[in-house]
Amino acid sequence: MDMRYDSTALIDFAAAALAAAGLEVEPAGAVARGLVEADLLGHSTHGLALLADYIEELDNGTMEKTGRPAVIADHAAAALWDGHRLPGVWTTALAVDDAVKRAGTFGIGAITVRRSHHIACLAAFLEAPARRGHMVLIFSSDPSDAHVAPFGGLNSVMTPNPIAAGIPTEGDPILIDVSTSITTAAMCGRTAAAGGRLPGRWVMDRDGAATDDPAVVKQGGSILPIGGLDHGHKGYGLSLLVEALTQGLGAYGRADGPTQWGAGVLVLALSPALFGGLDAFTRQTGWLGSACRAARVRPGDAPVRLPGEAALARKREAIARGVRLHAGIAGDLERLAGRFGLPMPASPSHPASSRASESAS
Repeated sequence: MDMRYDSTALIDFAAAALAAAGLEVEPAGAVARGLVEADLLGHSTHGLALLADYIEELDNGTMEKTGRPAVIADHAAAALWDGHRLPGVWTTALAVDDAVKRAGTFGIGAITVRRSHHIACLAAFLEAPARRGHMVLIFSSDPSDAHVAPFGGLNSVMTPNPIAAGIPTEGDPILIDVSTSITTAAMCGRTAAAGGRLPGRWVMDRDGAATDDPAVVKQGGSILPIGGLDHGHKGYGLSLLVEALTQGLGAYGRADGPTQWGAGVLVLALSPALFGGLDAFTRQTGWLGSACRAARVRPGDAPVRLPGEAALARKREAIARGVRLHAGIAGDLERLAGRFGLPMPASPSHPASSRASESAS
């Protein structure tokens, strides 16, 4: 059976569950919207799959329930915040809004957040500001964990350290969200739990052999950087850059020995209107996008598409017809519904779901 769920109902359910676990209304809503946005875009390992984990963190006291980020330094276009281990999806959303406001005044705005909790899907923060004419870049690393070995090494030192960017165009924005490793720890964990194999030799066992078996990551192995054993120096270099931009600028990271799941974050916003002008900017990005789409392909291959194009198509389809949740997530929601006495989110067969989908499309 093709089970789908109304996106608004999923947001309401997630917000209610987080609030029942003790989170205040504002961050609960922000986290819920961020997680569902990830599922809308198709990033299913970083969407509602994380909800039960976040609630467990609230239960354990390893995610803070109250308070706001503290401003450590503020210098007009740039600022450093301490996230105080508050929900990272919320604090990052606040940082995006703040950086965009600074960019509207100075052309550029930068917010670094140290001691953030996990921030989920980076792409989930990008579409809205890009549609308003702002280019936002987000960098994230987790100084408490290590899954990726440096190029030429065998032991893990870094995390997948993603880089994301939302780029305004004359139409839909370009949405880039890539890890500096070939795959993510979440994907390795999900695939290993299902007894599956990765699509390629994306990980390395403890002896340095590349393999498609994700189970080796928890057996002393590591995830390979972008480029693998051949050109992995490229992903390694990018990963070092991300750690410098997040933990370095945040003045808090691996050197401090943190042990709790979290993130160092840099949000960088640029306002094209204060450089050469937004119309001139989108003329350039529009031309480039059209040229990429028009590129010749091998016989039988699909046309070239831009980053984020498929994700935004999935989002439109999911808003109209309902969100498909990855196997196992519905079970997590049912357990949370039972614990907190909440009704399950509406499914497509439910009349309320159909009305909500029609109003959202």
